[in-house]
Amino acid sequence: MTGTGGRVATRAITWTVIAGAVAAVTVAVLVPRLGGATPYTVLTESMRPELPPGTLVVTRPVRARDVRIGDVITFQRVSGEPEVVTHRVDAISLGADGQPRWRTRGDANPVPDVAWVRPVQLKGRLWYAVPLLGRVNLWLDGHQRRTATVLVALGLAGYAAVMWASAGRDRIRRGATA
Repeated sequence: MTGTGGRVATRAITWTVIAGAVAAVTVAVLVPRLGGATPYTVLTESMRPELPPGTLVVTRPVRARDVRIGDVITFQRVSGEPEVVTHRVDAISLGADGQPRWRTRGDANPVPDVAWVRPVQLKGRLWYAVPLLGRVNLWLDGHQRRTATVLVALGLAGYAAVMWASAGRDRIRRGATA
């Protein structure tokens, strides 16, 4: 591609890539951080078809009394352990201590989970989900995610500076030939 058409196409492609990167960083990092939420990645087939593997799920903290049947919640499989599960609540009962507890089930699973979830295990309720974006989340650990965010921001700032300088140079050239 040469000439004006090539420059226009290159700019369009560049801006599309930049917009995609900004949208991904915004959805995966910025919005959850500002909303007090936590992003997780769906690893198994248990929540198909709504949340297939590789989906980024973002959960916000929720009060135990506000969890309802049909809510998708993220919880620790074992209290105090880092492993979490994201499943749908299909029953609610009160424990011997008077606290609610939830029976969960993956949408694709034929039977409910064996153990009931207690409030101490609850990490949050699904806020939003983005298909495929969780795959990127799997490739990067927390430090790498922060580094990638900074690099994308610096890249965008650098590109903006180059575009600004290029526009200024074009204005000077037009003024010199007018």
